[in-house]
Amino acid sequence: MCAILIRLCTCIGLLLISLSSFAAIEVHEFDNDVDRQRYQTFIDEMRCPKCPNQNLAGTNSPIAMDLRRELDFMIKDGRSDKEIVDFMVERYGEFILYRPRLSPATILLWGAPIALLLIGIVMLLLIVRKRRRVDVEESSVLSSVEQARLANLLNSSADKAAAEKSERNSSQEKK
Repeated sequence: MCAILIRLCTCIGLLLISLSSFAAIEVHEFDNDVDRQRYQTFIDEMRCPKCPNQNLAGTNSPIAMDLRRELDFMIKDGRSDKEIVDFMVERYGEFILYRPRLSPATILLWGAPIALLLIGIVMLLLIVRKRRRVDVEESSVLSSVEQARLANLLNSSADKAAAEKSERNSSQEKK
């Protein structure tokens, strides 16, 4: 009884695994390598409208298959890259492009990183400048102990200078 159950589970498991071999594989044949490369570029650079963050090449959703079939038809029909992109954008919006075009609607998308970088640089420069100014002000202000020590040093050096001067004068007088 147990052996029969194990065989039954094994057969069901093999059946389920083999069902994946019946998955449809899309084959698009082109007359030349240029068209094949254009097709590959399009399916790599266009986003699936249904699948989040997947290109047309990386998904088997029904809409992605339809779009790949449509791209195949348009390339074989002799349409230019601009015509194909314009058609896809008109039908699905700028979302379909991984790199949206520069337009009034996407100017913020393209300009925000540059603006944030410039703001960051300006803020960094202001912070560095302020810290330097604070460091200079702190180093120029002496505590009362430091001022007393400085006065002693200046007085002693002034006394030494006066003593040396008087020695020179006296030695010159002796000559």
